[in-house]
Amino acid sequence: MSRHPRLAAVVTATAALTVLAAGPASAGDPTVSDPRVVAHFDAAAGERPENIALEPDGSADLTFSYARQVVRVTKEGVRTVLATLPEVADPQTPNIGAAIVSGIARAHDGTLYVNYVTGTAETGVWRIPPGGGTPEQIAQFPADTFPNGLAIDEECGTLYTADSARGVVWSVPADGGEPTVWATGTALLPTTALPFGANGLKLHDGAVWVSNSARSTLLRIPVEEDRTAGPIETRATGLTGIDDFTFTGHGDTALAALILDSRLELVRPDGSHKTVLTAADGLRNPTSVAVRAKTLYVPSAAYYATQNPDPNLLLARISRNKL
Repeated sequence: MSRHPRLAAVVTATAALTVLAAGPASAGDPTVSDPRVVAHFDAAAGERPENIALEPDGSADLTFSYARQVVRVTKEGVRTVLATLPEVADPQTPNIGAAIVSGIARAHDGTLYVNYVTGTAETGVWRIPPGGGTPEQIAQFPADTFPNGLAIDEECGTLYTADSARGVVWSVPADGGEPTVWATGTALLPTTALPFGANGLKLHDGAVWVSNSARSTLLRIPVEEDRTAGPIETRATGLTGIDDFTFTGHGDTALAALILDSRLELVRPDGSHKTVLTAADGLRNPTSVAVRAKTLYVPSAAYYATQNPDPNLLLARISRNKL
């Protein structure tokens, strides 16, 4: 999602004209309760949590975007730095300028993969060994790209990433290699008003799902038998300011982080949606979301707070009601 104040103002104005597809509450909706902030971070030090992957013990691996770090935070709020991405002397990151760490994905053996966006040769996917250590670049992207959301298909040995600048989805061999454009289409593109298109990305039920921040949409791209991309389907609209998202485990029911309005939105399979967490619960420009069993995790980067920013990690309880 955009980190630029001018872009934020454009999207805020657009949001005022957008009618959200908020449907009536359903008895089958998962419920969210007991929200609490378990860790606060230092905005001045660049500790803005951008994306999240979960460990088997319930700890959260977070990318601290401007600090160029990957940090593990326990459910009690204790944190450990796992890796720091190398400093870039003159970053030329599209639409931002500063070098940032964006998406993160975890393999079953504990290996972490992160996207590093610099506008230089360092832009690409970096691998961090289990338990932390020195990052290694395994794929280089063109300097004018913005690899954002990231997911791994271990069965096929493939990483997928959403490119917010070019508005495409890339695939990369998980053991390293040349990136390939996997999916293209108008639905993935940014707009003139907001140059951040395809953003969050998840693998779910035989498809690659992508959020488009500029178009306020949640998209589904089927993975065909030959591993190529099928036709892009728009599954939800009116999600103004959508950043990353995840699935609740209830079919195609999703939870989407709406960064500008500091809301977490529950998105039903029919595309209708409702707000389940707000700034009153502790959200400060949430960027991503994750679910493990009955625990919900929401990192907030507080990118747009002008006074007393509070980047944080919020946990809540989520029901496991069947739809």
